[in-house]
Amino acid sequence: MALIDLQNINKQYDTKIILKDVNFTLIPGQRIAVIGQNGQGKSTLLKVIMGEIEPDSGEKSIDKSIKIEMLAQQPKFEDNLTVRQAIEKQLKELNEAKIRYEDLTQELAVDYENQDLLKEQSELATFIDFHNAWDLDNMIERVLKEFKLKEYENKDVNLLSGGEQRRVSLAGLLLKKPDVLLLDEPTNHLDVYMVEFLESLLMKNNFTLLFISHDRYFIDNIATNIVEIEDGNIRKFNGGYSDYLQQKEELLSSMQKKHDNLIRLVKREAHWMQRGVTARRKRNERRKAEYFELKKKAKSNPAQIRKMSVELQREQKSFNNATGETKNKKKMLFELDKISKTLGNKLLIKDFTTRILQKDVIAIVGPNGTGKSTMLKLFTEKLNIDDGRFKKGDFSIGYFDQHREILDDEKSLIETFCPNGGDRVILDDGRNMHVFGYLKNFLFPREYLDKKIGLLSGGEKNRVALALLFTKHYDCLILDEPTNDLDIPTINILEEYLQNFQGALIFVSHDRYFVDKIATKLFIFRGENGKVEESFQPYTEYLEIEKEIKDLESYANEIEKSQSTQDNKKAQPKKQTKLSYKDQRNYDSLPKEIEELEKKIEEINICLSNPQCYEQKGIVAVSKELEEVEEIYEQKVERFLELEELIESFNS
Repeated sequence: MALIDLQNINKQYDTKIILKDVNFTLIPGQRIAVIGQNGQGKSTLLKVIMGEIEPDSGEKSIDKSIKIEMLAQQPKFEDNLTVRQAIEKQLKELNEAKIRYEDLTQELAVDYENQDLLKEQSELATFIDFHNAWDLDNMIERVLKEFKLKEYENKDVNLLSGGEQRRVSLAGLLLKKPDVLLLDEPTNHLDVYMVEFLESLLMKNNFTLLFISHDRYFIDNIATNIVEIEDGNIRKFNGGYSDYLQQKEELLSSMQKKHDNLIRLVKREAHWMQRGVTARRKRNERRKAEYFELKKKAKSNPAQIRKMSVELQREQKSFNNATGETKNKKKMLFELDKISKTLGNKLLIKDFTTRILQKDVIAIVGPNGTGKSTMLKLFTEKLNIDDGRFKKGDFSIGYFDQHREILDDEKSLIETFCPNGGDRVILDDGRNMHVFGYLKNFLFPREYLDKKIGLLSGGEKNRVALALLFTKHYDCLILDEPTNDLDIPTINILEEYLQNFQGALIFVSHDRYFVDKIATKLFIFRGENGKVEESFQPYTEYLEIEKEIKDLESYANEIEKSQSTQDNKKAQPKKQTKLSYKDQRNYDSLPKEIEELEKKIEEINICLSNPQCYEQKGIVAVSKELEEVEEIYEQKVERFLELEELIESFNS
């Protein structure tokens, strides 16, 4: 059943057609990513669904029983609300449902055969189940911690920065879990750890979702479908970003010659996705298999947890020591010897030593507020170190910052790129190009040449600044969040220029895909007393190992706590003698759900052994489906076993 159905929707501003005879459907459980060049109508589509914009023509059908909510780019909060109160206020309906459920439980203890009360209680339980709201207080605590809002929980929400307010609004929406959630660039202002938490929450709670994003790993991990908007039309693709690339390449290959350049970019992207991501996934299969096997054995042999944790840490260190033999032959640009830097009362960098050589490509990564941009300012000599030795060679630096300081709002594009007149630009590699031909590579139409910089959007200004950077000769590029406000087509262009750049590259980014694709070395800021690590490991692989180490530590603590509880069990009064209403419903329904999942796994495996079946659906899609179903199956089995253990404890 469709929750949202748009038929022949049209929308234009002045002479520009934004949406042209657009048909779109959203059904429960879908997570649809909306992609496309900036200005093509992605946000307009979301606003039409929300009713913020009325289409010029067409039909919009939305199920009246559902609630649709959207993350605002600039959230508005009532006056005099703390951060915690701002989140709790969004959850008023859920808290009222829980209070009513508890009241009904007490009433039914006396009038246990009242069918009206039983029906109301059942409906409330279903409502609370859907919103995963049985333990809201703990969920609020967790989301405050994961979104780095805990330190602000008693602060006036209206005194926070724009990015922090977006995180507060996002936290409330995630806990509220509307029937349909619309998100416009949800990963903006989130560091990689916050993005991973967001991904896990969206997947675990089975959101129905429509979202705009340029974060390609986020799209690949979350999306069940992709909608691409181009020239007012939409195209639909099945699966995540890697599936989109495969389908897009096939589509472009059958289209006109003018798409040759786009075909080349998509092929390069698809090749990297296949080579880089697939290879990394295969490397992790063995480790993950060992990890799940370990969890089964851990209760009887907790020492194995420590053993695997040590092995994972050793695996990380082996990457960190994997320096190349030919690097000493290259020109040295920077030499840092035990440098330290404190800003305010916060130690950001302590005793960090490294050398940066010609053609090094370094990503500076880590949580927000740990000193990444400060490191860039040290390299550009906007700040000085407190201790240690900092040596810079004689070479030129091109700097791209988030404030786009290299641009003059009063100048047009032609004046910016040809300040001495004419219409030609000379690129870093020596090529002499017409300014329009060059700017066309950065997706600017001819009519933009006379447009003032100050009239451009934030994303357009970023494209101009990056394009300008590549018309000058530099030995080293230093970039602060270069992919911010860029759409995926522009990021692909940026990546191509950076991969062809002959100098050194140092950049800060939270975009895991961009870092994996471009960087050959990492400076990892952990936010622990100024500690900075140097690693040659792919960033997402580093994050996966780091997460597994944390999971092992958490699991070890759980086992220790469980054993301690069992040891003291006889001395403690029994507080619970039967399953809660929610757990009992869960226990009763799980066997059937597990049986259905086993049948589904068997069907998919049969399909994988039959070329006629998997070729029709696509072997990548079928394999991905099997992986997802097996993961759900494991979770259901583990939950059923937990409940059985709980029942046994009541009887012992």
